[in-house]
Amino acid sequence: MDLILACLTDKIKAEFLRFSFYQKGSIPMPLVTTTEMFKKAYAGHYAVGAFNINNMEIVQAVTEAAGELNSPIILQASAGARKYAKPAYLKHLVEAALEEYPNIPMALHLDHGADFETCKDCIDGGFTSVMIDGSQYSFDENVELAKRVADYAHERGVVVEAELGKLAGIEDDVKVAAHEASYTRPEEVEEFVSRTGVDSLAIAIGTSHGAYKFKPEQCTKNEDGVYVPPTLRFDILEEVSRRLPDFPIVLHGASSVLPEYVKIINANGGKLDEAIGIPEDQLRHAASLAVCKINIDSDLRLALTAGVRQHLAQYPAHFDPRQYLTDGRTFVKDAVKHKIQNVLGSENKA
Repeated sequence: MDLILACLTDKIKAEFLRFSFYQKGSIPMPLVTTTEMFKKAYAGHYAVGAFNINNMEIVQAVTEAAGELNSPIILQASAGARKYAKPAYLKHLVEAALEEYPNIPMALHLDHGADFETCKDCIDGGFTSVMIDGSQYSFDENVELAKRVADYAHERGVVVEAELGKLAGIEDDVKVAAHEASYTRPEEVEEFVSRTGVDSLAIAIGTSHGAYKFKPEQCTKNEDGVYVPPTLRFDILEEVSRRLPDFPIVLHGASSVLPEYVKIINANGGKLDEAIGIPEDQLRHAASLAVCKINIDSDLRLALTAGVRQHLAQYPAHFDPRQYLTDGRTFVKDAVKHKIQNVLGSENKA
């Protein structure tokens, strides 16, 4: 391998290393961009899960689930994850996952890049996909920022996601009050994509960040007493799809806040009153349309917390992290398998 690298030009060598996470003495197992993933997902009427990673247990759980179900996945890191785990640790955790599951298509994606410098750092550091979030700016400012990132990324073989519209909620450094949220305006999407050259577009159709996506007064109750939130704005999604045929659409803030995990957490000392997420049948419907990427973060956090809390309640004398984190990891793996099979529809699509 070292002999091969010695024969490459510096530019080719840099690109080779970017997409292989080269290890001495081993055959590189490459990350991929989302381009082919999304083409297949669009044609097959399913979505690829973009799972936020923060530590070893979550990386293991997500990739084990994908490996067992033969599903493509996107591993995404937010600014909060990069601050918590440090970029080098995240990079090598993903490298280990590629070794364990060399036949599973994996992309490494920056979630909610706040500025050009953050995106550039991730592009230069081996990410195969980045999101530039200029949704807080004016339309023209958003265009200018997204185009700058896209130009830099495309020269280096990396794809770019941008956002039009503004989701409410709180997740890491993303904090948007309900009154500041706004739906995507379909009449803007063609101009935005044309002027920026981005590869996918996150839109706002009623999802939101965090575990408290809706207030009880916004919802109705079904016969089981479970809160049912308002229906997503599929009319906006359909109009965006009409204006951007065959173009991949992304949903952020799409965790379901699975009630079984909320119940376990609350039964074991937690306090997650009135946590309400997106109904999974609506997400599956979105995946059958033009949505090719669905972001899932809060559900993984809830699953890990439920597993740890339940274990410590059942075994109060345990203090070895390997004991309770094993259960947390299992809960996350089960949640990811559920999403792949019942929400995303990506099983056996690797």
